[in-house]
Amino acid sequence: MNDLKARLVDEAAEVGFAACRICRPGDVPQVAERLAAFLEAGYHGQMGWMAERTHWRGNPAALWPEARSVIMLAENYGPEQDPRTVLAQRERAAISVYAQNRDYHDVVKKKLKRLGRWLIDAASREAGSEAPQIKVFVDTAPVMEKPLGQAAGLGWQGKHTNLVSRELGSWFFLGAIFTTLELPVDGGERDHCGSCRACLDACPTAAFPAPYRLDARRCISYLTIEHDGPVDTDLRGLLGNRIYGCDDCLAACPWNKFAEVASEVKYHAREDLLSPPLAELAGLDDAGFRARFSGSPIKRIGRNRFVRNVLYAIGNSGRVELRGVAQGLCGDADETVCDAARWAVAQLADAGGAGG
Repeated sequence: MNDLKARLVDEAAEVGFAACRICRPGDVPQVAERLAAFLEAGYHGQMGWMAERTHWRGNPAALWPEARSVIMLAENYGPEQDPRTVLAQRERAAISVYAQNRDYHDVVKKKLKRLGRWLIDAASREAGSEAPQIKVFVDTAPVMEKPLGQAAGLGWQGKHTNLVSRELGSWFFLGAIFTTLELPVDGGERDHCGSCRACLDACPTAAFPAPYRLDARRCISYLTIEHDGPVDTDLRGLLGNRIYGCDDCLAACPWNKFAEVASEVKYHAREDLLSPPLAELAGLDDAGFRARFSGSPIKRIGRNRFVRNVLYAIGNSGRVELRGVAQGLCGDADETVCDAARWAVAQLADAGGAGG
């Protein structure tokens, strides 16, 4: 199997993956305990699905008992420029790097399926071997990809809870292929964060109650993507102009000095999503929103939640000339949008004075 594994790693690189490592489904014994503590603290917020099927999330071996190996793949999506540069352009929107073009779920899954088909064919040609079975996952099932990624040696879960690699930095997606084939495993990666706390200090909303612990209820990625309804008023001002996700903790990681720009062109930022004007985005109706974000992960949050986020950014902009944009949405059909519009108008009135 060593020869098959070597050829698998080569094929993964040919498909376009930045790294390929292997572990066993049961190589993450502490996941269930950590997940239980996360849920007990309520850190998952409105993400009720995280509390479902915890027997699978906490034990990957139970998800598919026939699986003998987990092939973990890293997909590089490194940006061409530091995403934090747009944060100073207050009349423009900051969109998380991963959402500036095609939906990575679709891109990665196609590559996983291609690699999986190759594995089935290659293993079937081995003398005396029967065709293995596979299942591919990329954020679409109760699979804890980050602990599995660490167990396989792709990287380690840093203090911001995301996976970090000494070769890739922070900018990579994870994909998994579960297989009935028993392949040689790689050793897990140890923690290399040391005394560094750059990611923790970079968080605008203090979403980390302690290193390696995330309270999603304060995380900007959660608030702008997963949270339904109005965001707490004490957090709105901390969102800045971030309208979909947040890259601050990832971008702050010193290991990114080894990161490279994504070779997959489908991750290169679309020009209209690098730093789009807030006024332009606020004017999108449902049809316009769907057309603009077709094929993008942004589309899944819907027009109303998206415009809510844009209005918070307008309120944080300090640009009095945007007050009229917010006023025009105070009568929107969606009450959450109306609430965000009224808040933005009030913020800009304070910024410019009653007659500004």
